[in-house]
Amino acid sequence: MNKVIYWLLSAVILTGCQKDYNEPGNLVPKTVDEDPNLPQINVNGTLLHAETYGNNDSAMVIFLHGGPGADYRNGLNAKGLANEGYFVVFYDQRGTGLSERHNKSIFSIQIYLDDLSAVIDRYRTSPNQKVFLFGHSWGAMLTAAYINKYPERIAGAIFAEPGGLSKTLLDEYAETSRKLELFAEATNDVLYTEQFLSRNEHEMLDYKLGLQSPFSYVDGNNEGIEGPSPFWRNGAVSLNAMIDISENEGFDFTTNLSAYSTKVLFIYGENNQSYGESFALKEASYFPVYETAKINDTGHEMIYFKWNNVLPVVLPYLNALK
Repeated sequence: MNKVIYWLLSAVILTGCQKDYNEPGNLVPKTVDEDPNLPQINVNGTLLHAETYGNNDSAMVIFLHGGPGADYRNGLNAKGLANEGYFVVFYDQRGTGLSERHNKSIFSIQIYLDDLSAVIDRYRTSPNQKVFLFGHSWGAMLTAAYINKYPERIAGAIFAEPGGLSKTLLDEYAETSRKLELFAEATNDVLYTEQFLSRNEHEMLDYKLGLQSPFSYVDGNNEGIEGPSPFWRNGAVSLNAMIDISENEGFDFTTNLSAYSTKVLFIYGENNQSYGESFALKEASYFPVYETAKINDTGHEMIYFKWNNVLPVVLPYLNALK
């Protein structure tokens, strides 16, 4: 039997042993509004799960995780930048990970940008404190969206394989990567589009989405993903909302990138057959000044699996702009 199918069936069987799936925390971990002991911040009308490392007066690096709908757990290796003199901020984006859930109607590109602005304001200790963005996958797309709108606010940016800085580029990347599955009928069956009214419905959808995660690292996947990486919770409603925005409204985060004169860094995994140097150059070229770098012996989840190969590439870039 295919090991992914076996894993899914095992998970379904185990679910039947749950005492009461209606209790928070029985299907997926509790969120910050359900567990006040979790590290959290209250910004822009939502509670976000957040952690920081390093001296808060140092240059700030904000890590933006992938998804949409994922969380920062598999990006925590980046906290190593705190040992290099940086103040590193992690947060689960609105409706994802251990952050507070919201109904689908509240989600938009702009609200994610507003949340990021609020996080910066929450942690910034002086107007002169430099802020760098370090985005992975969807988080790198969000990084581009932020710089596209607010180029003067960011001192530098690292892009780790953004899936596409516009709808056209996303579709091109999706043709050869697992991201096609986000728009496949099977996924839509799991993330059915009815309005979600209760916490239990949200939590069940998050659980169902989590069951699909093995498909991203199945043997021979084009993105070179070595295996499973940890996560707290996949935010099904936030993912579904962003898919709808992408499909129905489209997006283009490149329209004003030419105004950003600071050098940016694009990194890509050697084993990701869907990305590679050519796609990195295609995306990076929207910026006036850029550098691309290959991370050896890894794929899309390079930050989790090969941080020791990532750090020597990103640190000189940050130090040059610090």
